[in-house]
Amino acid sequence: MKIAIGNDHAGTDYKNAIISYLEESGHQVTNFGTNTGDSVDYPDFIHPVAEAVSKESVDFGIIICGSGNGASMTANKHQKVRSALCWTKEITALAREHNDANILSIPARFTSEPQAIEMVKTFLETPFEGGRHKRRVDKIACA
Repeated sequence: MKIAIGNDHAGTDYKNAIISYLEESGHQVTNFGTNTGDSVDYPDFIHPVAEAVSKESVDFGIIICGSGNGASMTANKHQKVRSALCWTKEITALAREHNDANILSIPARFTSEPQAIEMVKTFLETPFEGGRHKRRVDKIACA
């Protein structure tokens, strides 16, 4: 799979661990995130991920910031993006099964790196259930 990843300063270490996991698993990763711990503005690194997902040049996106909220809010401004803020693998599975989430937003300050990697694994392995959920997902977009 092709995965876009982006992060702010709070998510640099997580991003590096996730990229290692993804590449070891055979995925192609495009890194749009910052590579330092220096303070940055998260939208600058999240918009490119959301744009790649929106244009379907990647299969999924992963975004990381301190709370996960700002990153997810930014991503969800893009058409065809369904970013889900998740902090457990169970919530991650439901985001895929019921909401067809195509971007996983990880709160670095509220999860551990092993939890984050487990959520990424769950996110990529969990299919969308469709059915009644598809009808609901089809009602999300405003345009």
